[in-house]
Amino acid sequence: MSGRNTDAFDDASVAGSNGAANGGPGGIGNSGNGNRRQASQKQVEKIVLQYLKTKGYRNAEKALREDAIMDGAETTIGDLASVFPASEMGSDANVPEWVLFYSEAEQGNPDAYSQSYRELRRWTDSSLDVYRHELYAVSFPIFVHAYLDLHMRGLHEKAAEFMEQYSRDHVVHHGKDIETLTTLKTKAHVEENALAKLYRENKYGIRMTRVGFELLLSFLQDHHFTLLMRTVNQYLNIRTIDGAVQIASESEADVGITGHTQNQLDHFNSQDIALGSAPLDPFVRDEVERTLQSEAGRHIKDSTTEEASALLDTFARAKQDSTTNALSARDAIPMPPPRGVEIEQQIANLKALRKRVALSPAALPSVCMYTLHNTDNTMNCATVSEDLSLMAGGFSESYVKIWSLKREPLRGFQSNFVPNSVNSEEDMEAVREKTGEDSRKLIGHSGPVFGVDISFDSKYLLSCSEDKTARLWSLDTMTNVVCYRGHNYPIWDVSFAPQGFYFATASHDRTARLWSCDHIYALRIFAGHLSDVNCVRFHPNAKYVVTGSCDKTVRLWDVQRGSCVRVFTGHTGSVDTVAISPDGRIMASAGEDQTVNVWDLGSGRRMESLTGHTGSVYSLAFSQEGTLLLSGSADETVRAWDIKRSSTASDHPIIAQRQSEQDQSKAADPDAMDVDSDGKSAGNNAGSSEKDKADAASNGDSKKRDAAGIWKSKRVAESDALLKTWRTKSTPVYNVTMTKRNLAIAIGAFTL
Repeated sequence: MSGRNTDAFDDASVAGSNGAANGGPGGIGNSGNGNRRQASQKQVEKIVLQYLKTKGYRNAEKALREDAIMDGAETTIGDLASVFPASEMGSDANVPEWVLFYSEAEQGNPDAYSQSYRELRRWTDSSLDVYRHELYAVSFPIFVHAYLDLHMRGLHEKAAEFMEQYSRDHVVHHGKDIETLTTLKTKAHVEENALAKLYRENKYGIRMTRVGFELLLSFLQDHHFTLLMRTVNQYLNIRTIDGAVQIASESEADVGITGHTQNQLDHFNSQDIALGSAPLDPFVRDEVERTLQSEAGRHIKDSTTEEASALLDTFARAKQDSTTNALSARDAIPMPPPRGVEIEQQIANLKALRKRVALSPAALPSVCMYTLHNTDNTMNCATVSEDLSLMAGGFSESYVKIWSLKREPLRGFQSNFVPNSVNSEEDMEAVREKTGEDSRKLIGHSGPVFGVDISFDSKYLLSCSEDKTARLWSLDTMTNVVCYRGHNYPIWDVSFAPQGFYFATASHDRTARLWSCDHIYALRIFAGHLSDVNCVRFHPNAKYVVTGSCDKTVRLWDVQRGSCVRVFTGHTGSVDTVAISPDGRIMASAGEDQTVNVWDLGSGRRMESLTGHTGSVYSLAFSQEGTLLLSGSADETVRAWDIKRSSTASDHPIIAQRQSEQDQSKAADPDAMDVDSDGKSAGNNAGSSEKDKADAASNGDSKKRDAAGIWKSKRVAESDALLKTWRTKSTPVYNVTMTKRNLAIAIGAFTL
């Protein structure tokens, strides 16, 4: 990485003019405005052009010549001086002093800072994604010095308005500084405050790409924002680099002010959040218990009675655990009254819990891969229902296709049926189609479908599209029930809440939105990302929503308040998928940078980074215990990762607690197989796992064709946490899911 220090003007020239800028020896700040006559715009442009030519700024000179119409003879300093009384500037005034003179004239307008900063902010918002992050980084020190300058000039009310209006832009990364600066009320406060003196007496280091810096300089020059240009020159030390600019860390000496914390993200991520499980509705709890007791208390003893007795014991333990870790009724989000389907779902979950396979590094999950052929590269997304009865995919031809994994016919209603005539199950069966196939198209969107999701009870399906709408489909009638409108641009992803009823969407308009199935308008708008929101998922307790974005960050949003409570930074590319462990304490994210990052939701810190994929990661899924993570990628593989195996995560409190719980479980059941011991069975399994890893490493590296059609291998350092790699045959993996019984489901489309 190469770099150089860059200023908007020559350092020596600006240093010589600081006195004038502060109302000192130059006396500009104290001169009378009534005797001034305004120089023409063309004269000033010619003076700036002469200065750029003298200093050798050829690109800036060329740009100014192209944008400004230069007619007549070249204007000199003397020409400009003739416009103003000699007593105001002096006969030996140089170009920077004349520029500062115009800066002072602009400062005569009390709204100048607010107007110029608002335009800078608007321009930054509309800039290209690749430069937007670094332009936001530059805007913070400009914001600080604009606020301090307003106080120094006695415009305290304007300073307070300025802080209130624009401080939200910087509260995530500079929350502590914003809190301190907000307390300043007078000029004396600014002169005495340690933080204000730190900013005014030191230059703020910034990293920018060469193109980004030239864009900023051109914008300030084109709009004649001399106030902001002087701030950039006087208080910023911009270092241009080759390559992309990443979010600065506290250890980078050339970013921010030396000795002062630049990135205060930990302060923002210290907000209290409730990660407990969703409380079980009292009615559902009582009905489940009553149903199981009724089954277990029958006089005729059979397998059903024995299973009900076992389920009753399992439910008692689950109820005790949920009571300990559940949210309070005040913290839980409001839900509609329960229906009979919630009771059936709870009983099904208990059955799955009893039959769940315990996973470990020596006992990896079975993977069932569904490969779709003849899609012609038009399938954009796929998902599978919780009960594994249905699979759905979204296609570029504007339709959703669903398949019955049980090979049962999918029958809708006859086209001539009358809804008012359906009063019972028999009436509904009578108006259904007499025949059907095991797959069906749902047509209604007017653009490519980018996201699909199936409700927990397999009764409804959500889809989102480029046509800016999300649609709710009934899987009983195979019809579109509701069309939700609100986004201004294409919607990339959609996700049901774990308990249904609510769902969330992610869009190109840089927002995610919360909806309920019974309202056609959004209940919450989650705004804060700097670029497209690519993916969205609910926390298991449905109190929070996680979003991943093209701005390389992941955010956690409070559903009830609609505010961001966590920001996760560290990715070097767009974030395309996120997943949360069933216990709600760990989150994983991945995307274009081919790295899977694992985060602690409580602290907001990264636990570990998992490398090994050689293509973008499309999907992530946790095992039911939360100790194993699956990832599906464009490199045509499914990979299993052991969260507690990595040395970087072994000391993390969550990992330590899980290890302690496993040790206690082994002590309580000494006959259980110790997968980490040196016993014969465990040793053989572990050896097999190590052999698989060695084979994957030797054969391993994802093969791709180059431009000439020759197969090439791309080698990537694999993390120690990688347990196993399952390879497909020319099938990028679009979706991976872990069932309640810890069976892994993968879906992909065969490509040539």
